Amino acid sequence: MVSDELQQRHRGFGLSLSRDLFGRRGGKALRPAQRQRIEMLLPTLALPMAQKQAIEPTALFKGTTAKRFWLEIGFGGGEHLAWQAAQHSDVGMIGAEFYLNGVATALKHIESNQVAERCRVHLGDGRDVMDKLADRSLERLFILHPDPWPKVRHWDRRIISKQTLDRAADLLVPGGELRMATDHADYQPWMMRVGLDHPAFAWCPLDHRCYTEQRLDWPTTRYQAKAQKEGRLPLYCSLIRL
Repeated sequence: MVSDELQQRHRGFGLSLSRDLFGRRGGKALRPAQRQRIEMLLPTLALPMAQKQAIEPTALFKGTTAKRFWLEIGFGGGEHLAWQAAQHSDVGMIGAEFYLNGVATALKHIESNQVAERCRVHLGDGRDVMDKLADRSLERLFILHPDPWPKVRHWDRRIISKQTLDRAADLLVPGGELRMATDHADYQPWMMRVGLDHPAFAWCPLDHRCYTEQRLDWPTTRYQAKAQKEGRLPLYCSLIRL
C-alpha cells in the first residue's frame, strides 16, 4: 500500500498513487514556469480517472480533429508524445508518467508544439490508465525505454510483462500496434521473450533490421540520445494485435 505521507506529498499535483510505485516521483524543485504549467495547464489535460465507467477516448477528444487514439506509458520528458501529436493531426495522444519533473517538461513540449487540444496527460501510474480505458479503444500503444530494474530481485517491477501485454491486447483494436524499446542489454532478451510468447501478438515486420534501425516515425528522445552517446544501442520492437 502507498503511505499516507506519500499520498499527501503529491495530492496538490493530482498524482494518483493507487498502487505500489517504485523509483523517483520528483527531482529538482520546479521552476516558476514549470509549476505554473502543472497548476494551470495540467488540470485541463487530465484524464477523468474518478469516473466509474470506462474512459472512451472519443469523449476525451470531442470537438477536435482526433479520430485515432494512441497511448504512451511512461513518457519521460514527453518529447515523443508531443512529436507524435504534432506529426499526426488526426491522432489523440494519451500519456501517463508519475515523475513530476517529467510531466512538467512534457507540458512545455505540448505547449510549444501547440497540440494541447489533442493531448491528455495523467500524472500517475500508467497501469491505472490502461485499466481505466475502454477495451478496443486504441490503435497504438508505446512503452519506450522503461526502467530496466536490472537486479534480479526487482524483475517483478518491470512494466513489460505478460500481465501488461494481456491488458494491451484488450485495449488495442485488431491490427493495432504495440511499440516497445529498451537500450538495456539484460532487458532486451526479456522484452523479446515476453513478446514472442504472447499469443495475442505477432512480430512485425520480420526483417531483422527493424529491431536495430530506428524508423523515421520513431523520434529520438533525450534519454535515448544519452544512452546512444554512452554506447548503449536500443532494440526496437513492434507487435501487431492479431
